[in-house]
Amino acid sequence: MACKIGNDTKVTIYGLGHMGLPTAALLARSGLKILGADINSQIVEKINRGQSPILEPGLDEMVHETVKSSHLSATTDMGEASRHSEVHMVIVPTPVDENKVSDLKAVEMACRSIAQGLKKGDLVILESTVPPGTCQNLAIPLLEESGLKVGVDFGLAYTPERALPNKTLDEIAHNPRIVGAIDHCSFEKASSLYQRITSGQIIRVKDLKTAEMVKLMENTYRDTNIALANEFALICESMGIDALEAIKAANHHPRVNIHIPGPGVGGHCLSIDPYFLVEIAKKQGIDTPLIKTSRMVNENMPLEVIRMTREALKEKGKDLKDSEVGILGVAYKGNVADARESPAEDLIGELLSSGGVVYAHDPHVPQKVVESFGAKPADIKKILGCDCVILVTDHDIYSQIEPSMIKNGLFICTRPILDPDRFRMAGVTFKGVGRS
Repeated sequence: MACKIGNDTKVTIYGLGHMGLPTAALLARSGLKILGADINSQIVEKINRGQSPILEPGLDEMVHETVKSSHLSATTDMGEASRHSEVHMVIVPTPVDENKVSDLKAVEMACRSIAQGLKKGDLVILESTVPPGTCQNLAIPLLEESGLKVGVDFGLAYTPERALPNKTLDEIAHNPRIVGAIDHCSFEKASSLYQRITSGQIIRVKDLKTAEMVKLMENTYRDTNIALANEFALICESMGIDALEAIKAANHHPRVNIHIPGPGVGGHCLSIDPYFLVEIAKKQGIDTPLIKTSRMVNENMPLEVIRMTREALKEKGKDLKDSEVGILGVAYKGNVADARESPAEDLIGELLSSGGVVYAHDPHVPQKVVESFGAKPADIKKILGCDCVILVTDHDIYSQIEPSMIKNGLFICTRPILDPDRFRMAGVTFKGVGRS
């Protein structure tokens, strides 16, 4: 197996979602022939028309450019995809099921597809976030159904994807890459591939399991830190302390880095990845009380917002039942269209269960997603006229809200983008976190 990527190397990427398509487009722009494989025919058709199905700054233009130059194409034919290439990259979703256990069906399907056309000298790279040991215990046995032997006939590497929505292309192009590989040649070949699209450092770790562990450590650290910040915020709220001011002051300590509190944790990583560690630790006979408690704290934050809302309405002589509640933002973070695992969904569900009438607005998220959460789509004027307004997502547009716009004087803010003093001086009941 040649240990470098050449300009004529053909690459297939399995999974054309939030990470797969940007990776495909960047590699295609580097001059490689990239075939994207996805089971969703609508995604494939749109890409082949030169359009991006993913809302990400710069991606639509890059897809158009690379499809037009014939460096990027897409297919639903997994057999064709596996026979097409010398490098196979698996970037498929890995959710958890209702029992919080990893669902690796998409990884399994991709590996079975690759095995159909795997050839001597090929390299397989797994980027999907998985529990440690997945490459060894799942991917390798499936790939070796091809009759070929890993480390002898074909190579294998694991590198975790790490990027923020709205900055995905920039972060892929600049973030360091962690690479674990079955052997030195696999590492060299994977490194030469990523060096085509990133100026970030390529960091080799000892083996595949270590690389798998790195991503889970990163996101579990962040989830645990946010849980701590959320508990700090709840204590501060109960005592009339500005939580953000206290956190900022504490962070001046050279060894302290407290994150920002919020209504919970969403997205396809932070809200899921810690469960992979809980799952694998349990199999090893190890308990993980800190990780599990952090997840519980963050998952319960919508209930804390409900409590705050109920108490604030009661102070106004109102009951949550039959009150109109306006939700500002259903995306899991500001200025993105991604509502996966958003705390807004649980919050809206709990409000409806309590008898509230819920309206929601989000300038980035499609109306059908708002409706799927159970809320009635509405414009900002309607939201601000509700009995209680809850800001869930820190979209830039919401930072322009003025106290006079809150018609019934009750505002619950779960993101630090507004100055609470301005609202309180204007007679608005402002609960939650504010910009200090």
